[in-house]
Amino acid sequence: MKTLPFLAASLLACTLTLTACKDKADKPAGTAELPARTTPVSIESIAREARGFTVGAAVSARTIYVFFDPQCSHCATLWNEARPLKAQAKFVWIPVGLLNASSTPQGAALLAAPDPVAAMDAHEESMRKKAGGITASGELDTLKKAVELNTKLLDRYQFNSVPTIIGKNAISGDVVIKEGALPTAQLAEAFGLKPPVK
Repeated sequence: MKTLPFLAASLLACTLTLTACKDKADKPAGTAELPARTTPVSIESIAREARGFTVGAAVSARTIYVFFDPQCSHCATLWNEARPLKAQAKFVWIPVGLLNASSTPQGAALLAAPDPVAAMDAHEESMRKKAGGITASGELDTLKKAVELNTKLLDRYQFNSVPTIIGKNAISGDVVIKEGALPTAQLAEAFGLKPPVK
């Protein structure tokens, strides 16, 4: 009987460590403590320096920034979990090249798309089918550099995984930083949004 609580706690711990993608060069989750941030996170700096695409209420006073890697399955989960909240906030999706050689060109292709949201939907569908995602084509050097700068911005703030979500809580005004995919209800709670009606 005492093993049931232990198994439940172990399952929860494993689940919490598997909600984000990490750079392959990093140590596995849980093997080291996260370093203290030497550079304070600045939403204003992210807004000014990052290159991304907007999903949701374009004129919303609430902006939530999402650093993601196109090859990250947890980022795909967050893409879907954030959908029900797009009427309440502007989500700016910022591609980075963290996980493999396809990440940067695919991030550039998403930025180059006439409709990045439709391109991201097509990309995620391709990833779900294990088809590798969208194909980067054309002259994308400038946008590849933008993705590389996004990746350096991610590194500057010492974020350790993707997706990384940054914004202000709509109620308290506090800066909120979350690493990993969150279910819709937890995402709403973290950023002071109304949970979607079921």
